[in-house]
Amino acid sequence: MKSDHLDVTQREAVLEYADAVVAHFGKVNQIYNNAGIAYHGTFEKSEFKDFERVMDVDFWGVVNGTKAFLPHVIASGDGHIVNVSSLFGLLSMPGQSAYNSAKFAVRGFTESLRQEMLIAKHPVKVTCVHPAESRPPSHATPPQARVKILRSSPSSSTASSRAPLRRTPPRRSSTVFARASREFSSGWTQSHSTPGFAS
Repeated sequence: MKSDHLDVTQREAVLEYADAVVAHFGKVNQIYNNAGIAYHGTFEKSEFKDFERVMDVDFWGVVNGTKAFLPHVIASGDGHIVNVSSLFGLLSMPGQSAYNSAKFAVRGFTESLRQEMLIAKHPVKVTCVHPAESRPPSHATPPQARVKILRSSPSSSTASSRAPLRRTPPRRSSTVFARASREFSSGWTQSHSTPGFAS
């Protein structure tokens, strides 16, 4: 295992890091994009910088990590990209307009990417995870996420690798997500998000 701190908002640093990881391990099978911060406050009272900060970390951090590692994950021949959204990527809440926007964006981006991988017949699975409680740090926390690159194939992932995610039990979450899907999406959305959460 290789463990480092990486500012996911720094695009060039993320691109360089992906190359460094491949140079170290030889290949990359999995990437988990899970950096996240939150800002609590009404849209009326918030400032542009509050929104931009959350979007930079929560959405662009996912895009940066995916873009940097995608060629390597495809080249592995057996890849998996996991992007962490939130229950707030399914349901909106007052006072969370910035966080909701970022997490809905992660969901839409991930679902689109999944379809692109299927159409291109790339050997890459794409999963969007919607934990009910991920407890992001405050908006004042530096956007550094501990990045763990596992030298293994997706088939050997274990529940322990997902232990840091605080969440409701998978069965209950699946029920919540299915209900949210019927209310807020076009129907097929959760067919791939829920299994990725519970598997």
